[in-house]
Amino acid sequence: MDTSPLFRPFRLGQLNLPNRIVMAPMTRRQSPGGTPSEEVVGYYRRRTEGGVGLIITEGTTIDRKAASNDAAIPNFHDPASLDGWARVVAAVHAAGGCIAPQLWHQGNARAAGLGPHPEAPSEGPAPSHKASRAMSDADIADTIEAFAKAAAAAQRIGFDAVELHGAHGYLIDQFLWSGTNPRTDAYGGDAVGRTRFATDILRAIRAAVGPDFPLIFRFSQWKLQDYGAKMAPTPAELERVLRPLSEAGVDIFHASTRRFWVPEFDGSDLNLAGWTKKITGKPAISVGSVGLAGGDFVEQLRGPSLGAPVGSLDDLLRRMAAEEFDLIAIGRALITDPVWAKKVREGRLGELLPFEKAQLATLS
Repeated sequence: MDTSPLFRPFRLGQLNLPNRIVMAPMTRRQSPGGTPSEEVVGYYRRRTEGGVGLIITEGTTIDRKAASNDAAIPNFHDPASLDGWARVVAAVHAAGGCIAPQLWHQGNARAAGLGPHPEAPSEGPAPSHKASRAMSDADIADTIEAFAKAAAAAQRIGFDAVELHGAHGYLIDQFLWSGTNPRTDAYGGDAVGRTRFATDILRAIRAAVGPDFPLIFRFSQWKLQDYGAKMAPTPAELERVLRPLSEAGVDIFHASTRRFWVPEFDGSDLNLAGWTKKITGKPAISVGSVGLAGGDFVEQLRGPSLGAPVGSLDDLLRRMAAEEFDLIAIGRALITDPVWAKKVREGRLGELLPFEKAQLATLS
């Protein structure tokens, strides 16, 4: 098996990656008080030592009281937390890798009474449950500023890039999707109008970090509350969403799917990342059950069997060789096996480990 498409260097501006393998962001709830511990430092260092080119951290919350549903989810604004992240950055760099934080606000996906500020009502484009509210113009402006401050902090403490979490039904995605954004003001309307919140954040971040700091935007069709959702049911509709985001400053799109091999639209073999690259001309990261056989993560959580055996990499390598997308994010395989990338590079495919039930405690 020719695995060389995975191990070509990738360069975009100041981002220089030794290979095309990305560690996907996965929530762990292992940061008491919101501060990354030495265990978190070691967790990311081991994956870098195992051959991952770019680490994208678990979601880290911005400075809004309703951003998080768990005090053990790391934040990206308290001084102690930023010090913890600086230690993570130093460890990853010492091991020869690159790292980006994922900046996150859960929006109305956060249930009532949870997180470090349980008294704060959840917030989003519109109320979605009893203890949630629609964001005012002042709330939106403060949230945009909080994202920009977090991105500037990431640049200041030495991260190589930053990712915005605009997927899976969380805050930014709630503004993008018609199913959760009924607003009729400047932050609602048609598909282009619903990008306004995201593009205002992107432009604020770009102003804060300058033109050269790489900005990754993660998005998805599926939502936690609706696995079959299609934010954009056709390529033309997808272009209406992606074009404004691209023009607002996205350098790399991270197209989140549950199975990377599934075509996104009828009549083409391209997956969501492939269509994203075709539409925008920007580099794209793909993701979704890479290296695992059987059902995807959500199905395993719900089904009777929580194990996922090792699957073939043939289709991934074919798509990478064809440059359908530029980078591939690996999730569960790296949870189970920190040296997954090294084993693949050395041809030790028979030594790859299945994703087992015990690993579920490390992510959500």
